[in-house]
Amino acid sequence: MKLRSLLKRNGFVLALLAAFVLVNGAIAWWNPMESSRRFYKNDFTKTLYHHDWKDSGPVFFGNSAVTGAYMEDRAEVPLTEMGLSYGKLTDLEQILTRSLYQVRDRLVIGIDIHTMLDTMETDPTYQWHQKFYQPYLYAYRDYFKASGAEAVKQFALSVYEGRPKDMFAYEPKWIDKELYFGQLPKEKMDVSWEKYEKLYNHASLSDFEENLAALDHILAYAKEHALPVQVIWMPYNPLYPKPPYMSALKERVNERLAAARVPVLDTMDRYDPSLFHDLVHLNREQGAPRFTKEVDAWLRSSAGSSSF
Repeated sequence: MKLRSLLKRNGFVLALLAAFVLVNGAIAWWNPMESSRRFYKNDFTKTLYHHDWKDSGPVFFGNSAVTGAYMEDRAEVPLTEMGLSYGKLTDLEQILTRSLYQVRDRLVIGIDIHTMLDTMETDPTYQWHQKFYQPYLYAYRDYFKASGAEAVKQFALSVYEGRPKDMFAYEPKWIDKELYFGQLPKEKMDVSWEKYEKLYNHASLSDFEENLAALDHILAYAKEHALPVQVIWMPYNPLYPKPPYMSALKERVNERLAAARVPVLDTMDRYDPSLFHDLVHLNREQGAPRFTKEVDAWLRSSAGSSSF
């Protein structure tokens, strides 16, 4: 009787809760953050989209430096370009452990000055950031709000202008990754360097512990799955000094890679400033083709052969 009385007194609230659970479940199953072009797409989803949703194969992982430098369509050694905006090794660890992508045959990891920085910002829509207890509608609430506002505006405008066929029309969200053409003027690169100097260049090795641990997990995963791994230190514009932490970080990382017998290609200091768009991104016209060709040659050589 007490339960019946409780249900009766709170019936409206419970009905609302049940309705929310059903609606949230239906929308999560639809998964518009991936399936609908009304919504912003993160770089992991864009990678899947541009490969016909294939979720297995050899991978070149990194951040936007990899996206800018590696031209998958020109490469002779086949790799899926998985450069993620703000991508870190902690992201790769999540992708592997959650089986969001089955990396097979070869894993190439590109590391630049920010790839292992724990405090580097991230894209909150990456699939591994959603907590298991968070409702789908809550996790992506800002994106639903923005898309809903656009839909209401379009509907109202089409009604006002007498265009009923356009009531539900929308401009599909951009689905391509950001590439880098030409060279930024030096004054703009100076501003970028000053931004990095202020936000990140004070970092010490304690600011890389999470990503160093992620590297250990990735290497253990690769060994367990007999997955060949290669690491590339990505190019950096020599017009600007590297962050003070970089030397110690490279030493710490290279020690781990040497212990695991992982081949390393260091391109950080070998590219002319004319090949860069900015501080960390090679330009598409000259820098990216040269880098892609160099990576191909290295991967085909004995020096680029992993022992895993």
